[in-house]
Order: sequence, then structure tokens, then C-alpha cells
Amino acid sequence: MNILDLSIMRGPNYWSNYRQHVIIMKLDIGKYEQLPTNKIPGFGERLKEMFPSMFEHRCSEGHEGGFFERIKSGTWMGHVVEHIALEIQTLAGMEVGYGRTRSAGQSGIYHVIFSYEIEKAGVYAAEAAIRICDALANGTPYDLDADLDRLRRIHKREAFGPSTQSIINEAKKRNIPYKRLNSGSMILFGQGVHQKKIRASMTSDTASIGVDLAGDKDETKKILKKAYIPVPTGEVISDEEELRDVLQEMSFPVVIKPIDGNHGRGITTNIRNIEQAIAAFHIAKTISESVIVERFIEGYDYRFLVINYKLVAVAKRTPAMVMGDGLSTIAELIEQTNNDPNRGDGHEKVMTKIVVDETTNNILNDKGFTLSTILPMGQILLLKDTANISTGGTSRDVTDLVHPANVLMAERIARIMNLDICGIDVVAKDIDQPITNEIGGIVEVNACPGFRMHLNPAKGLARNVAEPVMSMLYPEGKPSRIPIVAVTGTNGKTTTTRLVAHMAKQAGFRTGFTTTDGIYINGHAVHYGDCTGPVSAEAILTDPTVDFAVLECARGGILRAGLGFDNCNVSIITNISEDHLGLNGIDDVEEMAKVKAVVARSTFDDGFSILNADDDLVYDLRYDIDCNIALFSIEENNERIIRHCKRGGMAATIEKGYLTITKGEWQTRVCRIENVPLSFQGKATAMIKNILAATLAGMASNFKLEDIRAALLSFVPSPEHTPGRMNNFKFSNFDVMVDYAHNAGGFVELKKFVDSINAPVKTGIITAVGDRRNEDIRNIGYYAAQMFTNIIIRHDDDLRGRNCDELTALLMEGINSVNSSIPVIVVPNEQEALLTSMQNAVNGSFIFLCTEDVKKSIAFVKQLKEENEKSGNQLFPLSKVS
Repeated sequence: MNILDLSIMRGPNYWSNYRQHVIIMKLDIGKYEQLPTNKIPGFGERLKEMFPSMFEHRCSEGHEGGFFERIKSGTWMGHVVEHIALEIQTLAGMEVGYGRTRSAGQSGIYHVIFSYEIEKAGVYAAEAAIRICDALANGTPYDLDADLDRLRRIHKREAFGPSTQSIINEAKKRNIPYKRLNSGSMILFGQGVHQKKIRASMTSDTASIGVDLAGDKDETKKILKKAYIPVPTGEVISDEEELRDVLQEMSFPVVIKPIDGNHGRGITTNIRNIEQAIAAFHIAKTISESVIVERFIEGYDYRFLVINYKLVAVAKRTPAMVMGDGLSTIAELIEQTNNDPNRGDGHEKVMTKIVVDETTNNILNDKGFTLSTILPMGQILLLKDTANISTGGTSRDVTDLVHPANVLMAERIARIMNLDICGIDVVAKDIDQPITNEIGGIVEVNACPGFRMHLNPAKGLARNVAEPVMSMLYPEGKPSRIPIVAVTGTNGKTTTTRLVAHMAKQAGFRTGFTTTDGIYINGHAVHYGDCTGPVSAEAILTDPTVDFAVLECARGGILRAGLGFDNCNVSIITNISEDHLGLNGIDDVEEMAKVKAVVARSTFDDGFSILNADDDLVYDLRYDIDCNIALFSIEENNERIIRHCKRGGMAATIEKGYLTITKGEWQTRVCRIENVPLSFQGKATAMIKNILAATLAGMASNFKLEDIRAALLSFVPSPEHTPGRMNNFKFSNFDVMVDYAHNAGGFVELKKFVDSINAPVKTGIITAVGDRRNEDIRNIGYYAAQMFTNIIIRHDDDLRGRNCDELTALLMEGINSVNSSIPVIVVPNEQEALLTSMQNAVNGSFIFLCTEDVKKSIAFVKQLKEENEKSGNQLFPLSKVS
């Protein structure tokens, strides 16, 4: 079996019933096309032996029984690959479940679709599932444990820690979008101007000075002491001589710790002699150059968690420990403790496995123990000096026992330290009475505290401490999202996108938009290129200056990676016609309609999907959309519009020459359509449809009518506003129009405009895209022959799998089917073709250039126009009209 293509979907998509996180694998199953599972001796038995838990798998195709029954009755290997990819991810601790396998339209080729939790794990699972299937089919041994171990390592490395995951889970509850910004715990919540960032439990609102102070334990103690907060006395040292000097003034027991450590690293407590002190000093020195020696406080270890300057949770922490049973060695007791399924490596589970380190060995040496010592029944042995959860400690929630004076103290400390989230480490005999220097003290303040001990305490009430974090970042009434208008369709997407963005800017928004020619933020291009996919959409949605987004969503991006957003407020489907068919598994316009419907179905329930009522495929999508519908039509008396408005719906039409919005029974005239520059005096029907759709988007976005009108009247078609969309350049004796029309639907609309032009000669410089179907290429020639008096065939630099002769022949077939006597020449280079048409132009000619590189072509035409004007209009001498 061979993977032909593998795509990772991160947003709503065509392949998986709009689920977001799925992998699409185009798989050639090779010889197995002739060998369904019931034809491979012993396959089902070996599969069941390797994966007994698969009995829970169900098939969605309507087959009776579970997956094993399907194996018994016979299914193809692609289907088995799907189920194994899901199962091995599940066995490695990841939550997945969705899967589908469909024919790709070729014998032996399948689209295998399955969900993933972590991208790298999903990709590995795809490859491993194929290896496993081959081994099962051939009856050869296979090391499944090696795959599961690899997946677990990926999960451990790539999964979020408990603090980060808890905050993400809280965001999901509130439908707040999020995006991982790196391989660690840096997360962006919200969109545009409403975004917030976190790294673990530190937020983008956390004061940097507070973080800096918390990182300096000595400075923290000084500040707190000045505020009359109880802290242990201590000194900062950097060598053994200073240590000895301090210990002459400070009586044992003491604590020695690095000045800027965290997670309990390098800390030794309850030091009772100079030898222990020297050993502890060197441990601390491995963490930081400067070391703190301070008075040891007798008592229990507590963590106070303050969020948004309010105490939300308190945990009593116990160091990693074991209890003797009179039979087991200390090493065996540690192993037994670590076998608890709730313990894992690092922060992956509720508790952390106990690791024997230098601190543990020092404790054992002080007590005269070794790892081989057998502890008596019931004897408790503490294995760490600190009670950090990250070193194997456990916690018990005691929030409800805290004395009000200690609540006030904790909240004062947070404000003194300028920390919106902080963990305060307290040692005290008890917390149900006010903490003073006599019975306790504050030993540390943490700027990025872990939440694990509060989310999943070993004992006591679990506290959802992520909830106050999200309430702080997004208090009630504060939005997390910016308005999104998503535009798709076969033709007209870019112009509609630009016009809506222009309206939003007129309405006072700082707008970001993406199109086939680039990414634009507040009117400025930040990147040029085809930017209609999810990566470009994310660039807009993660920009902190943008408060309104208009996103062009093309077929390719939807199929290759899904949408770059989960929901939009307004969606527009301009039209659906034959283009890009035969690519990416989409073979007819009905399937293409389902691709475009992904955008419409992403619309919020209270949003609007704007549909073309003149297009049957688009209009019929209304049955699949769970949101408000708005319709547009260039026909004043369109029955679909009339019925829709009678039911209270909103629509846009051209009524008695006016662009009119109808809501129910009420009509509002926006302006005369001929006065809208983009309509080309009301002659460009394709542009008028774009205008209607954009106007509805403005209404659905609650723009003021005067802003919509002003935007329509000020949006002048030009290389700046609408590059490559009917850009007209007037030379002294002829006109040149540059356009990106590249499919039959575009040529049909173009013909309506060209027919309205009064010109003695209409020259069309046409081309075809090589990866289109033969009939699509012929249609370009077919429609060109109906609107031009002369045709020049040129070719793109990228022929996309064909040669020039093949493309020319197909275009000629289309041309000859209409008019075999029409003058046609072939000039492969675009610029040479344009020069040829200009040099042979007659007075009043109209030249149409179908461009490949819009930016390059416009620059070339501008250059020619400038040179012609400098020459006194002598650069292109006129030919006589024959």
C-alpha cells in the first residue's frame, strides 16, 4: 500500500462532515483491491488477537454488527487502515473516534479519513496502520508496543500541560476560539483586537515587573517584609565562606535554595548541621549563582492561588513519600507508588512519578537508609525536601478552612507583587488562624503557578481554577471574536471581498481581508500571492490591529486544509459553475457545491448566509444551512426572491434601476445602480451581482445605510481596488482591459459586457489552465469565439501538466465549433501577445487580455501607456480598418 497524498484538516472541511481535526489520506491499496479481508486467510483472527478492544468499533455504512463482523463479511484494506489508525491513537491515550473511508473514484484508490488529537501522532498513526495491515495480511510478527511507545512519546511531548489544558477547556465552554502559537504552551485566545495570550498560567496581561520580582526570591522577601507580610529571615550568599558566616549568626534548622529557581528545584529544607548545609549549598548552586539561606519554619506546606487578585484555591501539599509494609524495599515501594495510573512523567497526569535524585539520596543517607532498605510496617518516609507536585508530591484542598485574615493577606500579596495570577507558598502550622512570624510565613511567590494540585487534588474538593482565568481575560459582555465575512464561489469572490472590506472601512472598522492577490490590513498589503487558504485567514484573525475580517475562501484551501476559522458571522456564495473539476476528488458541480457549502455551514446560527437566487446550485444550499438566509438576484421579479421576502426574509435586487434592499414587505433603495462605478454604468452584470452580495453583507453586519451607499459610490474599479478584475486602460486610439477570467462561467459573464461595447475590432488574448478538463478548455475557446472578432492564443508559464500544442488544439476546437473563419494567431508569451495586438490595433479597438500574473501584467500595461504618452501617442501607429 502506498500513501499518495496526506492532508491535515485544522478547521471545518468537506471531508469529515465539517469536523475540524481530521487527517485525509489518499491511499493506493495495491494488490488488496483484489483481496478483501474475507479473502485473506486468518486475517480477522490475527486482527482480533492484536486489537481485542476493537470489538467496540462500529461501522457507519449501515452494516449490522461491529467492525469485526464487517471484517468477517469482507471489507477493503483502506477501511481497516482507518480503524487501526484510530485504535492505536486511543491505546496511546489520545481521544479520537471519527473515521470514514470512501473511494477516490479510481480502482484501488481510497480517501481514508480519521480524527486526531495531536497532528504528529495522527500522521504517525497513518503510516503505522499501513505497516500493521501488511503484517496482519502476511501473517508476519509485528512489534505493536514499539508503535504505541512512539505515540505515547509524541503525546507526552506535544500535549498541553494540565494548567494550559484546563484554560483551553474553559475557553471551549465559552466558544472562545484558540490557537497554539508554538510547540509549547503559548496559546492565543480570541481574534484580532480581542485576542489574549497565555503561556501556561501566565497571561498577556500579567505585569512583566511582577514576573521579574517573583523571579528574585530575595527581592520578593524584602518587598513583602516592608508591607508587614510574615517572611522568614535570611541572607543571600554566593560561596561557602559566606555560608559559614551566615550560619554563625543564624541557628539551625535552615533552608537553602537558589535565588531564582522554580518547581522546588535545588531546595533543601530542615537542614540541621554544617555538613548538610554545605551539601545543600552545592545543590542550590546548580540552579543559580546566588543562594538564599533562611530560617526554617516548622509547619505544613500550603499553596495559595490568587487569580485576578482574588483567592480562589488553597492546597495543602505533602512531599513525595512511601509507607512501609514490612516486606518491600524502598525502591520497590517507590515503584509501587509510581505504578498508580494517576501518576505520569512530568505534568502529563494528575500526579507525577517519583524520581530518585540527589535530594532523595541525601535524605536516605541522613537516615542511614539505602534503596534496598525494607521499611517497617506503617513507617512513613518523605523522599523530598519540598512538597511540589512536580517532584511527586500530593495535594489536599483546604480552601474552605482558610481564615479571612489569610485570605486578605494573599490578595494583598498579589497586588503588592503586581501579579494577576500568582501562587503563594506558605509554611504554617495551620491556616485557620491568622499567620504571623511566630507560626508561619511566606516562603515564595510564583508568577506562573501550576493548577494541577487544585484541579485534581488527591483529597478534597476539585476547584475549576481555569474559570476565573477566563473570566478575568473575558469578563461578561466582553467579546472574544471579531466579525467575519467569508466569501466563496466560482467567480466574483475577490471583487466581492474587496467591496465588503471597503464598506467595513467606511463604517469605521480596522479591516483585514484576504484575496487571490494578497493579505491586506487596514488598506495596506502585507503580503502578495494567492492568499485564499486557512494560513492567510489566520494571519488576519491573529493580527491585534484588526477588528473586522473579510476572508476569501477558495476551493483549494477548503479541500487541502479546511477553513482557517471555526465560525463566521456572514457567508457569501457568489455562484457555482464548472471549474477545477477533476481535481482533488471533486468531479462534478454537485460535489463542488458541497465544498462551497462548508463556508455557509460555518455561519453562526444568528448570522446570515447570502446566496445567489439566480444560481440553482447555490439556491438549493439553503436546505443545508442552519442560519438566516439572505438572497440576491439581478432579476427584479425573481420568484424565489418574492417568496423569500413574503416570509420575512431579506434580499437585494435591481428594482426600476435602483439597488434595492427588501426586508419582508419593506423596500429600501440604496442608490441607482448605474451610479455605482463598479457596475460600469450598469452594464457589467457580473459586477452587479457582486455589488448585490456585498450590499447584503453590509446590511447583515449592521452597517449604516449611508456608509454602505458611500462605500458603493467611492469604490472605483481600478488596478488598486480591483486588480485583474475588468481593469480598463485607455490609450489614445484603443482600450485595453486586463482581467483574470479563467473559466467558462467567467467568460459567460464577460461576454455580456463585451457585447455592450461599441468597437470595430474586439481582440481577445486568451489562454487556458492546463490542469482543467478537456471540455473546460474547449469552452474557453467556444465563448471567446462568440465575443471577439480576433483571437490571440497565449500560454501560461506554468502549463500544469500539458504542452502548448495540446492546449492550443483544444482551444481551437472550441473556437472552430462556433466560427472556423475567425482570425486566430498563436503568440505564446503574454507580453508579446499584447504588443502584437496593440501594434495591429485599429482606431477604437478593444483589446482584452486574459492574464496569468495580474500584478505583472498591470505593471506592463501601465509602462506601455506611459511610454506611449511620452512619445506623443506614436508608439503604436494605427492600422487602417479594412
